[in-house]
Amino acid sequence: MTLDILYFAWLRERIGAPREQIETSAATVRDLVAELVARGERHAAALSDLGAVRVAVDQVLSDLDAPLGGAREVAFFPPMTGG
Repeated sequence: MTLDILYFAWLRERIGAPREQIETSAATVRDLVAELVARGERHAAALSDLGAVRVAVDQVLSDLDAPLGGAREVAFFPPMTGG
């Protein structure tokens, strides 16, 4: 499946790109993260502390065990704070 991957804030800075389109066989977000980490140092560094990363699948906040079947977009971003 083809996914658009979006990176925000410091994740974008560490990876060096705001987005990428990838072919993946990942069944869950956790599987996708493993594939991304294997892509290289920048991805591995950015995704090394998953406690500091939030994820949305097709613009819905999700967890690492969220299924990716039928998804088009996955976004990674730091935790949000309210005010």
